[in-house]
Amino acid sequence: MTVNKNKSETKKTVALKYDQNTDQAPRIIASGKGSIAEKIIKKARQENIPIKEDKDVVQVLAELNIGDEIPEELYTVIAEILSFFYNIEDLQA
Repeated sequence: MTVNKNKSETKKTVALKYDQNTDQAPRIIASGKGSIAEKIIKKARQENIPIKEDKDVVQVLAELNIGDEIPEELYTVIAEILSFFYNIEDLQA
């Protein structure tokens, strides 16, 4: 997940991972801004990991630490994003 801001603001990126067998909720696995955000995005593209831009969600997630589960108030929006990604995977299969 990433957000692109205008030229006066710094790009921020947060990467999530969810394993339904071990996790109670998606977890932050990478987070960064500026050049670190660019590296996370580049790596995601190299690995064919889907990217979704959502400024509001990234603002909240960027406040969390790597390893943290997403807060309960974001369950619905993150579920919608994950559903979007799963649908893309199904179409490509």
